[in-house]
Amino acid sequence: MDRQTKKPMIIASSQGGMNIEEVAERTPDAIKKFSIETSKGLSPQMAKDVAKSLGFSPDAQDEAAKAVSNLYKIFMERDATQVEINPLSEIEHDPTHKIMCTDAKFGFDDNASFRQEKIYSWRDLSQEDPDEVKAKKYDLNFVKLKGNIGCLVNGAGLAMATMDVIKLNGGDPANFLDCGGGATPETIKQGFELILSNKNVDAIFVNIFGGIVRCDYVALGLVEAARELEVRVPIVARLQGTKVEEGRDIINKSGVKIYSFDELDPAAKKVVELTQN
Repeated sequence: MDRQTKKPMIIASSQGGMNIEEVAERTPDAIKKFSIETSKGLSPQMAKDVAKSLGFSPDAQDEAAKAVSNLYKIFMERDATQVEINPLSEIEHDPTHKIMCTDAKFGFDDNASFRQEKIYSWRDLSQEDPDEVKAKKYDLNFVKLKGNIGCLVNGAGLAMATMDVIKLNGGDPANFLDCGGGATPETIKQGFELILSNKNVDAIFVNIFGGIVRCDYVALGLVEAARELEVRVPIVARLQGTKVEEGRDIINKSGVKIYSFDELDPAAKKVVELTQN
């Protein structure tokens, strides 16, 4: 799926292989792109054009075009995000086929898993990051990174902005963690467990904007998680929004060492400072 055009796109090259990025840089004309209107689908002519661009012989082009059409059908019907055949080969001395897919890679949209139960029944969780698997179980969006500042935020956009501000202040995020609009004491505890499973984490930064979420509820979760998990790294919390005064009061009276802030930038500076001292 091409993000710029918001349409499915076929990318093809007769100079494929493991170093296709080098091909794109060295000879960009060798990479052919075909944008598809979803309302019309992949036309037989476009499929044939793809086959021709790949350099197949005239005798093999019809079969190659059919393979391209079938791949697009899989892409759409199975909620795929990527369907890659590398290489798609022309073979000789086979009376039944002239084309062979000798290697394949598929990616599927996790948000459509309810429509693709059969495909997801083949999922091998042992091949995935165990923390990310655990996060999905609790409806948390979690991606482990290489830094040392654990982040727990509600909302993907705010989570991205939080990581940007940490970087701008000289810090390095250890993860992306969006607990969504339903942040509860339980999800906060689960988020802390995920963050603290990374031994590189030197501090935790919590950034919550309470629209649907109540800040007092979040503060209660922070205090409970810090106590139950016996958190030994500094915690910086920036809370704004619904019931924020009550939330700050809970933190201040808890006896738990949590650095509380109203604004994002001073909070980010503090958490970076704590990891550098």
